[in-house]
Amino acid sequence: MQRAAWFPLPGVRIGHAHDLRARTGCTVILTPEGAAAGVDVRGSAPGTRETDLLDPVNLVQEVHGVLLAGGSAFGLAAADGVMRYLEERGYGLDVGVGRVPIVPGAVLFDLAVGDGSRRPDAVMGYAACEAAREVPERGRVGAGAGATVGKALGHLRAMDGGLGTAAVRLPGGLVVAAVVAVNAVGHVVDPATGEILAGPLGEDGKPLDTLAVWSTGPGFGVLLPGTNTTIGVVVTNARMSKVQAKKVAAMAHDGLARVIRPAHTMYDGDALFALAVGGVTAPLDLVGAWAAETVAAAVLDGVRQAAAIGGAGRGD
Repeated sequence: MQRAAWFPLPGVRIGHAHDLRARTGCTVILTPEGAAAGVDVRGSAPGTRETDLLDPVNLVQEVHGVLLAGGSAFGLAAADGVMRYLEERGYGLDVGVGRVPIVPGAVLFDLAVGDGSRRPDAVMGYAACEAAREVPERGRVGAGAGATVGKALGHLRAMDGGLGTAAVRLPGGLVVAAVVAVNAVGHVVDPATGEILAGPLGEDGKPLDTLAVWSTGPGFGVLLPGTNTTIGVVVTNARMSKVQAKKVAAMAHDGLARVIRPAHTMYDGDALFALAVGGVTAPLDLVGAWAAETVAAAVLDGVRQAAAIGGAGRGD
């Protein structure tokens, strides 16, 4: 077994575009030849696009890309640029009179960081496609450009989130990988050590336990629903149907719960997609179990990469 930040997968490219001064951006996972896809939305304040299409009972069987973006609901506009990029190159669902690229997406809230009047749009979505490559950048990039973690004491005492990746390659060639933009209301903890890597900052400048803050401090008064959200994509070269991809997306959420405390709150719109692009035969439970592992590792990677850049995540 091999672990890495990323292993290239057939037909998959990942690109970022961002405005680092405004602290916002978007990330696109391109699968132009088509990928079986599923989604599972666990947070209670989601901002999503085309997720109903991914229900296994519905017609369309493949997607051509997935968008992750900042900008709250405004950021969904970046998918228009992704669609234009794919259409110009002849990719999409054949509808007889042309091709319609299928691009689901999800957004996170970063309007309180940097310049909230600047949001991902179609131009930024197109630029992310032009920048796409086999091995993605990580840290304060793309959808993670304005991500922060630990809002229990408000945005001004949050720490940087970021965009992280993780991948595993098993004997037999199975690859399971994850890319996650970490913008949680809760804190992020390394389960191996118990160390809080990012969370609400105490008076001494150290991150605190969110549950302890909520239980003894100001409670929930400083938060608005939907002003957080962790979003991501699991990609595998396993052979899967839409039904199986949806199950893998559901299992992948276990990874969020292992390292974000709490996850899936009323203040988050946590959503994970799963994409299958290969022909490797593997047990569904094996793929799903590793999906959870890689999602957890990608969350840790995101906050560590952002911390390595420096800054406090509040627009500085």
